[in-house]
Amino acid sequence: MIWLNFPIIALLAGLLWTTGIVLNLVPRNDGARALRLSADAVVLLGIGVLGSFIVALWLHLERPPLRTMGETRLWYSLFLTTIGFLTYLRWRYRWFLALSLGMAIIFLVVNYLNPDTYDKTLMPALQSPWFIPHVSIMLLSYALVAASSIVGAKALYQTYFGQYEADTLKLADNLVYIGFAFLTIGVSFGALWAKEAWGHYWTWDPKETWALLTWISYLSYIHFRWFQPEKHRLQAWILFLAFFILLMAWFGINYLPSAQSSVHVYSGNM
Repeated sequence: MIWLNFPIIALLAGLLWTTGIVLNLVPRNDGARALRLSADAVVLLGIGVLGSFIVALWLHLERPPLRTMGETRLWYSLFLTTIGFLTYLRWRYRWFLALSLGMAIIFLVVNYLNPDTYDKTLMPALQSPWFIPHVSIMLLSYALVAASSIVGAKALYQTYFGQYEADTLKLADNLVYIGFAFLTIGVSFGALWAKEAWGHYWTWDPKETWALLTWISYLSYIHFRWFQPEKHRLQAWILFLAFFILLMAWFGINYLPSAQSSVHVYSGNM
């Protein structure tokens, strides 16, 4: 399983998730159970297709596909759809599942338009037992807090153009709390890895700095929700803007001049 197979995988997963979006958004009257089960089945099948591709790619590369930006986008799409589906099963927010699937499809399209060059090599710093837990937990946390920012965008729309629903940001709270916990663990694992690889827990590297800013932005949301519970619009703005800080931490720093000397830039794709 190599990169040449990805367009077929992306097309199949994208079609399945698009079908799931359509089936979930159509009005449900008679036969609602059958329609819901069909929608769930195609969404799960799409997740299975992408997950199988990642496993096959792992076996082909003989290393975890977590090194390049293209590889991390695969995991991000997988985590985002899984989170969206599990959240849907728990709270039955069809709009949230649709937005999660839509965002995952966008990342697959980005991967298709920016094909990766996969190789089996890992530089010495990546040949560490911290590599898999740090990167995978960071990606999972990014997917969770990004999902919360989707909710924040909906809450922001409600405060300006519709009637705000109290349950909207409650969903965001659940996602932020879990995502923030994983983000804290991921940053801590990164510090332990840095100590092992470079002799310092923290060096104010651009990647580290923006990861810290991401952590602070979602912590700010948690504190603001606790101390100013009635200011829904500002809470939604914090959550919405935090997503752009997350994007900067994930791949935006690659375009900064200071990132050229970053120890986190392992190749032209990372």
